[in-house]
Amino acid sequence: MSMMARWTIGLAALAAVLASATPAGAARYPALFGTREVFSADLAPFVKWTGVLARLRGDPILAEGSCEAPALNRCHAREWRALVARLRGATPDTQLDAVNRFMNRAPYITDPRNYRVPDYWASVRQFFTRDGDCEDYAIAKFVTLRALGWKDADLRVVVLKDLNLKIAHAVLVAYRDGRAWMLDNQIDRVVDAATIRHYRPYYSINEEGWWLHKP
Repeated sequence: MSMMARWTIGLAALAAVLASATPAGAARYPALFGTREVFSADLAPFVKWTGVLARLRGDPILAEGSCEAPALNRCHAREWRALVARLRGATPDTQLDAVNRFMNRAPYITDPRNYRVPDYWASVRQFFTRDGDCEDYAIAKFVTLRALGWKDADLRVVVLKDLNLKIAHAVLVAYRDGRAWMLDNQIDRVVDAATIRHYRPYYSINEEGWWLHKP
């Protein structure tokens, strides 16, 4: 099979995974960081998030090139596919830890420096070629776990305030065995979100909708 054919199949498989969703009421999860959660299925206000999902489903075929090249190419995509292939069949805990550590290797760079705009939500491929800030780490982890078969309902990108640093921040939360596990670019290991006291969530989001977090 040609490289072009394999890449096309890979895109189709990822699009199929991203298209599936579990209804909001299908499972019960612990409220994040002790908040009260209010769910809405209306994603229209979140154009940066829906834009990321649209780019994931519609990325074009990429040219060959070096992984060190600044322009996006197939080498960057192969690196991501190799990670997914290596983790298929691994335990959920192993997948969470490996994905968190892999993405956290990327250098942190702010959106004004990277994209010349105050706030930009990057796709996983943009993240591989240009690195990114906190929500870009969270998005890359979200997409990778979805490609590994995790349900949309078990994952959320959480936008919050770091009370210690007094800045906005974003993390990924993965629900497993009745607990919320946090994948944070500021922490090398995956931690139980219930043990974190210095984060105050504004909202969390996935493909099916979003949750407003109230005290």
